[in-house]
Amino acid sequence: MSSRHVLAGLALVPVLALSAAPPATAYDGHRPHAPKPRFDLQAHRGGLGMTTEESLEGFGKALRLGVSTLELDTHVTKDLKVVVNHDRQISAVKCRDTGPVTAGDPMYPYVGKYIKDLTLAQIRTMDCGYQQLPGFPEQEVVKGFRMVELKDVLNLVKRYRARQVKLNIETKVEAGAPEQTAPRALFVRRVHEEIHRSGIERQVTIQSFDWGALKEMHELAPKWPLVALTNYDFLQVGKPGASPWLGGIDADDYGGDFVRAAATIPGVKALSPNYGFPQSGKVGDPGFRFYADRTMVEEAHARGLKVIPWTCDDPATLEALMDSGVDGVITDYPNRVRQIMAERGMPLPRAYRPR
Repeated sequence: MSSRHVLAGLALVPVLALSAAPPATAYDGHRPHAPKPRFDLQAHRGGLGMTTEESLEGFGKALRLGVSTLELDTHVTKDLKVVVNHDRQISAVKCRDTGPVTAGDPMYPYVGKYIKDLTLAQIRTMDCGYQQLPGFPEQEVVKGFRMVELKDVLNLVKRYRARQVKLNIETKVEAGAPEQTAPRALFVRRVHEEIHRSGIERQVTIQSFDWGALKEMHELAPKWPLVALTNYDFLQVGKPGASPWLGGIDADDYGGDFVRAAATIPGVKALSPNYGFPQSGKVGDPGFRFYADRTMVEEAHARGLKVIPWTCDDPATLEALMDSGVDGVITDYPNRVRQIMAERGMPLPRAYRPR
């Protein structure tokens, strides 16, 4: 064959290839479906069903187990330290006094006092690991546990090099009784400073029942993802005026719809409602119903928001929540949720070891 015929034959190849290929699909204006994000397994207070709540030992155990997110609470002390604790008032069920920080301290005993009225030194005299939390028979007690600072938990995550783990940090401003916690602006500023100083702020989400605190945080850190919490009662549906918890929003302007109301807050990327009524109820209990149901999930997803309800521990109820399409769950027993995920063939969060 002459070179002229070879070149002519090669010239036909692209034409033949194009004619054999299936016709291109016309662009219909819709984006292709993105892969479904992994289920967000959040260890509530570090997994209080497994370990003394909000202890470094508990957070470390959750990291070694393998969770997506460490969920934790913050308060601000009298000397402006950010401590990790759920209760604004020191609970006698969780902590006991061991002696005053200085002889004759007029604030002693410290149990029963508000964190905002105590210094870090006073707080750290208390033994908050003296007994197992009632109702949690599997909880490992961290004997002699002293309350830790937010920076301690952030440093723990860095020590584990747990770069894929998120920290869902709650600013526990008590909007219904603001005199019981540090002032909102101060509270939010101090939490922001500690997180920013840590160098791992990209791993952080900020949650709050006080939507005013979320708005304050958005002003300080407009790129940080926010999470709107509610227990439904805080919406104050059908009551005159705006709820003090909603940062000036009146839920009745949105038909009492949690999704529609929370979607108006700048920076909110996820919603965390209580999972059902009653809050400790289970599937099959008389009168139990879900709050975070399929309708809520679909409405949230339509607005680009995730739904991660709190705080569910019952396996059957957890499975029903998963079936409704929630994006994650906050749980006292991350080990139980991880087992369910494994049984369902779901991708599991990475387990870490300290370095």
